[in-house]
Amino acid sequence: MATSTPNLDKSLDDIISSKPKNNRRGSGRGGHSSARRNIIGNPRTEGGLNRTPRSTPPTTGRPAVPSGNKIIISNLPLDVSEREVTELFSTTVGAVKECNINYDHAGHSKGSASVIFNRSGDALQAYNQYNNRLIDG
Repeated sequence: MATSTPNLDKSLDDIISSKPKNNRRGSGRGGHSSARRNIIGNPRTEGGLNRTPRSTPPTTGRPAVPSGNKIIISNLPLDVSEREVTELFSTTVGAVKECNINYDHAGHSKGSASVIFNRSGDALQAYNQYNNRLIDG
């Protein structure tokens, strides 16, 4: 019983290089496989969405300014309580609706908190008043 094995005497590298490259399943990292293209079409040329390559959004050189009624505080001393944060912002900025300090799995403060104000203008005022400032230090 003779079977035809023409590639038996070739090295694996020779076999791979002799195969056509368009016979591979996907086009590598970031590419779209032919099976996906058959189902949804070629996303680069078809469809209703205009796909553009990912790029970084334009920046103005300034940090983001809060536009709602919530601010995030970081670099808090680990012994600061929610009551102290609420008291500080209530007396210097405006009424605080909610204050939450973030804790790790062991119950220790992570040194960050979120504060939600009753009025959205108070968040901007707190940002302008306390951003990059050392408090009680």
